[in-house]
Amino acid sequence: MINKGQYFSPEGLEKMKKELEERKYVLRKEIAAKILEAKDLGDLAENAEFTEAKEMQAFNEGRIEELESIVKNAMLISSGKQNGIISVGSSVKVKSSVGEYTFTIVGASESNPTQGFISNESPLGKAFLGQKKGTEVEVQTPKGVAKYKILEVL
Repeated sequence: MINKGQYFSPEGLEKMKKELEERKYVLRKEIAAKILEAKDLGDLAENAEFTEAKEMQAFNEGRIEELESIVKNAMLISSGKQNGIISVGSSVKVKSSVGEYTFTIVGASESNPTQGFISNESPLGKAFLGQKKGTEVEVQTPKGVAKYKILEVL
């Protein structure tokens, strides 16, 4: 269960709300129908369809509970431009010995490093938070220490 709030962009939070609605009002009904169909097949002790439908139901109800908690405790990310200081929601252009990159700092649930969305909880995200243009940061990676110069806060 999620106790602390997670950061979300408005789009990310909307996506979570849509999944919650889908699971509550569409998937729940579909699973209930499968359970009824499986019950009609007879002996429940040896009914694979019934067992599978009940497992689907348990998973769906668990996910609904998780999503309700996430939506209830979600913290919305503002624009991220806080007087040029990097915060959750900021996009930042950086340079390292390997090249130039643009990252957007997002909440953990929206992170997708291959697309440039890094978590505020990741080592790289933590290193950038609170910094501003011109600052150099060092980040411990599995391959050693990586150095980044902040070129721009977008």
